[in-house]
Amino acid sequence: MAKSSVLGYPRIGKRRELKRAVEAYWAGTLGAAELAAAGRDIRRANWETQRAAGIDLIPCNDFSYYDQVLDTVCLTGLVPARFGQPGDVVDLPTYFAMARGATDTPALELTKWFDTNYHYLVPEFDAGPPRLASTKPFDELAEATAVLGRAAKPVLIGPVSFLLLGKHHTRSLADHLRDLLPVYAEVLARLAAGGAEWVQIDEPTLVQDRTPEELALYREAYTYLGNLPDRPRLMLQTYFEALDGNWDTVVGLPVEGIGLDFVREVRPPTNLDLVNRHGFPADKVLGAGVVNGRNIWRTNLVSAFSTLEQLAQRVDPDRIWVQPSCSLLHLPYDVDLETALAPEIKQLLAFAEQRLEELVVLTRGLNEGRSAIQDALEADAALFQAALDSDRIHHAPTRQRVAALTERDFQRSAPFAERITAQQEHLRLPRYPTTTIGSFPQTPEVRATRAKWRKGHLSDAEYQAFIRTQIAEVIRRQEAIGLDVLVHGEFERTDMVEYFAAQLAGFAVTEHGWVQSYGSRAVRPPIIYGNVYRPAPMTVEIIRYAQSLTDKPVKGMLTGPVTILNWSFPREDLPRREIAFQIALALRDEVQDLEAAGIRVIQIDEPALREGLPLRREDWQEYLDWAVRAFRLASSGVADRTQIHSHMCYSEFNDIIDAIEALDADVISIENSRSNAELLQAFTDHRYSRHIGPGVYDVHSARVPSTAEIVALLERASQVLDPSQIWVNPDCGLKTRGNAEVWPSLEHMVEAARAMRARMA
Repeated sequence: MAKSSVLGYPRIGKRRELKRAVEAYWAGTLGAAELAAAGRDIRRANWETQRAAGIDLIPCNDFSYYDQVLDTVCLTGLVPARFGQPGDVVDLPTYFAMARGATDTPALELTKWFDTNYHYLVPEFDAGPPRLASTKPFDELAEATAVLGRAAKPVLIGPVSFLLLGKHHTRSLADHLRDLLPVYAEVLARLAAGGAEWVQIDEPTLVQDRTPEELALYREAYTYLGNLPDRPRLMLQTYFEALDGNWDTVVGLPVEGIGLDFVREVRPPTNLDLVNRHGFPADKVLGAGVVNGRNIWRTNLVSAFSTLEQLAQRVDPDRIWVQPSCSLLHLPYDVDLETALAPEIKQLLAFAEQRLEELVVLTRGLNEGRSAIQDALEADAALFQAALDSDRIHHAPTRQRVAALTERDFQRSAPFAERITAQQEHLRLPRYPTTTIGSFPQTPEVRATRAKWRKGHLSDAEYQAFIRTQIAEVIRRQEAIGLDVLVHGEFERTDMVEYFAAQLAGFAVTEHGWVQSYGSRAVRPPIIYGNVYRPAPMTVEIIRYAQSLTDKPVKGMLTGPVTILNWSFPREDLPRREIAFQIALALRDEVQDLEAAGIRVIQIDEPALREGLPLRREDWQEYLDWAVRAFRLASSGVADRTQIHSHMCYSEFNDIIDAIEALDADVISIENSRSNAELLQAFTDHRYSRHIGPGVYDVHSARVPSTAEIVALLERASQVLDPSQIWVNPDCGLKTRGNAEVWPSLEHMVEAARAMRARMA
């Protein structure tokens, strides 16, 4: 019989219990034993939920206190030397030091997991040799077996993807792989001894462009692992795209199962095309990812079951696992927790728990025939038809406005060389001007006051008065330490996307739709269900107030159209390009209103620009063309002397530097310190002409950088860029940090900028 399978489950807890436990541990108010207990409670709840839903193959080792790639670093003992020599097992202090940094010890680099908003910690391969240094997979298998009364399915990141996702390869990739494989062999042997019948081994890098040499690594790895005695059966799992040219390599590997994504159809050939064209190996199980693990709209059961029926013509149904397209890590827990969503929107949604129900229905249909689930198929079809007729979705003026755009709407009136002269005369900033990215710490007082207001315990007037008090104080302190371009602190914002989504038509926001972004950081991605437009100004009043408190420029702070799109759950009935242009037009209206209110610097952040890149290079240009145009549409309706900034963080930008320049922003700020200034190489090769703030310290680390450390980074930047181009700023916003770290760090940053100016003089 066909079986239902889950690739991974959300791990932050329905009420974000993990966030509170981990942060309490960091603060020293919770011990390691209590943290472990919190983790056990979340895992047990996840397993019991999946068992109750009727899932056949339930994952374990998909839980993490911070990141699954970091867990693999610990599993293989590849702890960089700067964190000290770990013992036989990597302990929690070392684990979190790699994630967050420690005194004078920078953390592992943080970057995006493929084209999602999840961030992973980048392995470093200058340590070694690998060794088994964690018991986590074995402990959690035993734990799951005790809870479920049967073997769970352990999940591992495959050795080749682990290697390709890393950096600092001191020897050939093949040599590193040969070092890793004995550790993986030991892991598989111990999992088999612990009762694991199957192990899911994730190799998502197989859906990317791979060289012949890299494909040879997969063949070597799985020939080695496939020939091990007494090992579990292996489900080689891919997701996020189709195998395309890597098909022949994958189906020839000596594994017992191959998991494929049948939802993500960026372009042909899709995985369904490949199965129909080539068939599927008769000796392997097919993991059929037919429900979406990345978006929250209900599965079109009619369409998904049709896919399964087609697959069943090529593959014996007894050898099919019905599963999500990827881990459910990227979804919130349960739509039934939402009490404020409009019913006609809510009934179209499926979070992780609802995905379990869909999997069980589809599996039953495959086993018992279409007639067994006909009622479910008909009810599902009726819901989708009602959505097509909904007035909530359609707004004709927005569609008409997009259709009427001309090339002039995407261009500033003068080139950068002329604009920057007008801006310098207008702003009168020194060399190495200092600023921050936008947000300041959301203190317990800020969060508590917002909670009181939301519960109705504070009036709107009282809440706005509190926010204005916070703004006035942060403006005063920025002036006191000598920052040149100020921000209002964003105390009124819970999230840089949700804040705008709550004010734009066509969006819905959730109460409990939390999704992990990295570590203890979770976000609530808004839901784009209809045409997007701006009913009223969103930020103008509060930025005008902040500017009234100082003679220094205060930045208007907006989130860019591509980031709002990429960090939301988008509708699926319109091209992403058109949705981005709708958002851009709403932001264009806001930018022009800010300028009219006297705001001289406006920042439109696009940290998710690169994250939206398709996984295959041949698809990049189409995406970059419309993504760049969306930013330009939002930013181009202002006078030459109004300075447009943008911020991008924690991604590799070297290979899209042309697109970054094409944004035509006057100033960009980027991550630079955590990647050890590697991103500057792009500007060496490209000769970037606009102004740039290469981040001078890592805001995701609790440490306070010294003035000398920041000066050293600025010196490196000054060897690549003309000093007249360089701005001085942190890597990212300061929202998640504490005031005790933020203000000393900013003081050192200002001192470093002054030291650089003195050298120039």
